[in-house]
Amino acid sequence: MISATAEHAVRAVLFLARHDSNRALSVDAIAAELGAPRNYLAKTLNALAKAGIVHSARGAAGGFTLAIPPESLTLARVISPFDDHARTPACLLKNRACDPLNPCGVHARWTAIVGHAASQFEKTTVADLLRDTQIEAPRPFVRPPVLLGENAEPRRQMFA
Repeated sequence: MISATAEHAVRAVLFLARHDSNRALSVDAIAAELGAPRNYLAKTLNALAKAGIVHSARGAAGGFTLAIPPESLTLARVISPFDDHARTPACLLKNRACDPLNPCGVHARWTAIVGHAASQFEKTTVADLLRDTQIEAPRPFVRPPVLLGENAEPRRQMFA
C-alpha cells in the first residue's frame, strides 16, 4: 500500500537506526546494504533530509544519520514525503476522486482499508519495527530419535 520509493525510505531509515548514530553512513554503503540503486536512493535520502527526518553532511566523513530518535519517528512521518495517505483516494470503479456523498460499490470497504493502513503508519515507530526484529530466531529443527522397539535405545536417523 505504499510506493516503492516510500518502502526504500523506510528500509534506509531502519538501516540508519540500527547503526551508531554518531557515525554518518554514505549513500554508497546504504545502497549496497539495501540493494537499491545509488542515485535513486540518494534522491530518496535527500527528500528525507529536506523533511527533517535525516541529517546529511557532505565531505569525506559525510553521509546520513537519523535526525529524530527511532522511538518518536513514526512510519507515517517517514513515508509522508513520498505517499500522501491523507488525500482523497481515487474511486476504484470510476475515473474520478472518491465521493462519499455519491459512493461507488466498494467505497465503504476501501475507505476502511486505507484508513486502517494510515492508522497503523501513524502509531508504529521505527523503534517498534526494530524491537520486532530482536525476537529470538527459531531454533533449527532437530529430527526426534527413532525408537526400535519397546526397550530399545533411541537411535538417530542417519539422514535428515
